Amino acid sequence: MQKAIPIVDLFAGPGGLGEGFSSLEIADGMERRSPFQIALSVEKEWFAHKTLRLRSYFRLLLRNAKPLDQYYEYVAGTSPVPYSQHTKDLWEQAGDEALKLEIGSEGSNRALYSKVRSIAASHNHWVLIGGPPCQAYSVVGRARNKGVKEYKPEDDKRHFLYTHYLDLIRKFRPSVFVMENVKGILSSKVSGSQIFAKILEDLRAADSNTDNPYRIYSLAKGRCVYTGPQGEDVDPNDFIVRSEFYGIPQARHRVILVGVREDIAPERFYALSKKQKVTVREAIGDLPKLRSGLSNKDSPEAWQHAVMKQAKRVTESLLEVPSGEDRKRLRATLRPIVKGKLPFKTRGGLRVELELGKPATIARMMRDRRLSVVLNHEARGHMEDDFARYLFAEAFGKVRKVSPSQRHFPKALAPKHESWFQGQFADRFRVQVKNEPSTTITCHIAKDGHYYIHFDLRQCRSLTVREAARLQTFPDNYFFEGNRTQQYIQVGNAVPPLLAKQIAKKVWKLLED
Repeated sequence: MQKAIPIVDLFAGPGGLGEGFSSLEIADGMERRSPFQIALSVEKEWFAHKTLRLRSYFRLLLRNAKPLDQYYEYVAGTSPVPYSQHTKDLWEQAGDEALKLEIGSEGSNRALYSKVRSIAASHNHWVLIGGPPCQAYSVVGRARNKGVKEYKPEDDKRHFLYTHYLDLIRKFRPSVFVMENVKGILSSKVSGSQIFAKILEDLRAADSNTDNPYRIYSLAKGRCVYTGPQGEDVDPNDFIVRSEFYGIPQARHRVILVGVREDIAPERFYALSKKQKVTVREAIGDLPKLRSGLSNKDSPEAWQHAVMKQAKRVTESLLEVPSGEDRKRLRATLRPIVKGKLPFKTRGGLRVELELGKPATIARMMRDRRLSVVLNHEARGHMEDDFARYLFAEAFGKVRKVSPSQRHFPKALAPKHESWFQGQFADRFRVQVKNEPSTTITCHIAKDGHYYIHFDLRQCRSLTVREAARLQTFPDNYFFEGNRTQQYIQVGNAVPPLLAKQIAKKVWKLLED
C-alpha cells in the first residue's frame, strides 16, 4: 500500500478544504484507501482551531481503528473531553497536526517553516492548500471598510497575507498548490492596482529564479491558463468555480487556482464534472423541524401567539400586493398559520433526534447513524416584528418560487432602516427557496439570519448552524466548537468539503499520472 501524500492547510478555518482532501478514497487492490493525509493545518482563531483539532482527532481515531464512543459522548454533551486514557495520545497528536498560529508574525512563521521544511524533506510529493481570509476582498467587506473613518486598504495587513502563502511556495516548492478565495478578489484594489493581478505578478516573481515554474489550471475550463514567469496575461474569470454546477446545494462562487510544478504538470487536465442540481429541501429537509425563538419572554405559547398575530398582520397587508392572483394564493398559504397550526414546540439544542424516514441522496451522504442527536441544531430568537417579514418572505417564496426583494414587500411590513428605503439592501429579508440551491452561505449569517430564512412557514425562523453546515456539505458528525455566533462564522468562511473532495480527486489523478 502506497504512503499517503501529506497536505499542508493554511488559513484552515474549521477545515472544510482539508476535510475534502482527507475524505477522498481510491481503490488500492481489493481495498480502499485515502491518498491524502493532513500533515499540518494552521488557524489563528481559537474557536476555529478548536474545531480543527477535534476533527483531526476524529480522523486519527478512524485511521487507527480506535473506539469512537468518547468522541460521540463529547459532541452530544455527555462527556467533558473527547478522549479516554486509551486515546489521549491521539488527542495530543491532533494538537501537533492542528496548530494555532497567526501567519505573518515572526514566531508563528518560524514554527510554520520548521514544520513545512520537515514535511517537504521527507516526501516526494506534498500539496499546499488554503486561502487567505476573505474579509478584505469581499464586496460586502469592502463596503463595510469604506464606512470606517481613515481606513486605508494599503494599511490593511489582510490584503497581503497571500504573500506568506506564496513565500512557502517559493521556499519549499510543493508538487501542487490549491489557493481559494472569494470572487470579490477579482475586483479588489489596493493603491489603484488590482490585487489579483498583483498575486499573479508575485507568483511570477517567485517562479523567475527556478527551472521548475508552476502551471496554473482552471477547474472550470479544464486547461492550463498560466505558464510561468513568461506567461501571457490571463482572464481572471477563468478561475471562478460555481459550486451549484458541481452538486453543491448552494450558489457559491469562488476563485480557485490549482498550481502544478512544471516537472510533473500533466499534458491534459480535465475540468470538474458537472452534476445535477441539488436543492435546499434535498439538503436539509430531513432535519428535525424547530420553532424559532422569541427575543423577549420566550415560551412555546408566547411564540405561537406572536406568530399567529403577525400572520394576521401580513394577511391584512396583502391589499398592497398588485396581483389579485398572488393575493389569493398568499392568503391561502398563510391561512393555516393564522389559525394556529404550528405543531413545533422545541427550539432545538443538543437533545434533538433525527427524524425517521428516508432522506434525499445528498442528506444520506452527510448522515451518521452513530449520532444519537443532531449537532449544532438550535434555532435563534427573533424580534416579533421580524416574524411578519419572515412569514411574508416564506409565503412569497412558496407562491412565486423566488425570494422577494424590497419592492415586493407591503409598506406596512417595511423595517425601520434607512438602507431599506434607499435600496442598498433590497434583499435584506431573503428566503431560501426550497427547490433551488441556496444563496451563498457567508459569515454574515452570524449577524441576524435575515438573509437565510427557512422555507417552512410553520417554523418561522432563520437557518440553524447545522442547516448551514448541510448546505456547505459538512457531514453531520462534524462538530463546530465555540458559541453559536462563532459556529456560524466558521461555517460561513469554509470551503464546501464535497467540492474540495472533487478538487482532491483531480489533484490525485494528475499526481498518479
